[in-house]
Amino acid sequence: MPEMPEVETVRRTLQGKVVGRKIENVDINLSRLVKWPDVFEFKAMLFERTITNLGRRGKYLLFHLDNNWVMAVHLRMTGQLSYRQHTEGLTREKHTHIAIWFDNQDVLLYTDIRTFGAFYLMPFEELYRISGLSLLGPEPLSPDFTLDYFKQNVLSRSGKIKPLLLNQNLIGGLGNIYVDEALAIAGIDPERSGCSLNIDETKRLYDAVNRVISDGIEHGGTTFRDYRDGEGKKGSHQNYLLVYGRFNQPCAKCGTLIARKKVAGRTSHYCPNCQK
Repeated sequence: MPEMPEVETVRRTLQGKVVGRKIENVDINLSRLVKWPDVFEFKAMLFERTITNLGRRGKYLLFHLDNNWVMAVHLRMTGQLSYRQHTEGLTREKHTHIAIWFDNQDVLLYTDIRTFGAFYLMPFEELYRISGLSLLGPEPLSPDFTLDYFKQNVLSRSGKIKPLLLNQNLIGGLGNIYVDEALAIAGIDPERSGCSLNIDETKRLYDAVNRVISDGIEHGGTTFRDYRDGEGKKGSHQNYLLVYGRFNQPCAKCGTLIARKKVAGRTSHYCPNCQK
């Protein structure tokens, strides 16, 4: 699933292309991707609307329109948004389910193999009705994600640190890849309880969370299979990973083979020697 760095990269690569463009047509061949309103109203409400800004919250992309409505998009497991210029020619791939045409004849395509993605369209002030969006906690790198917040709302809990970091209500945008990487950088076993961390470990983990998100954005996201940015390009952060996806490969720090185990139902990669 695309995580915060991937979704932010999609936003950045699309922003200069879609902002200021007027929507001329919307083609949808899989109506269940549109969660609100019904697909006919969705298409009608987008017609001749201009995109004024492209924002992001957690893993949601937020297309702000000139009537103060917002099209919120969650890519889920395998969703891709890609911008195609009309001069490139349009080849509709098998799993392309939504096409949004603009006044310059270019098109924004939504492709999704697993079809778990979600589209919403509603007034800005009603976005609270999307529970996954309204309940998001502060994001890494944001002013609200302070060390004090991290201590009081995450590390004060008795649960295992891995699922605590994955809890979107506590920290918005983190997923399996970047949590494993942050724990590896901080030298913390994913099964440690949040409240067991001492002051030094807490600071290391807080810094590591911000670092992995920043690095992931700088490298254009992580591509193992499906993820592409808004221009159809792969990310390169997979070339910098310490533990995730590196089972049975030597740890870059100590040479111990990277192990994996299930923690709260999620596969976790870690170094048994470096992470205590």
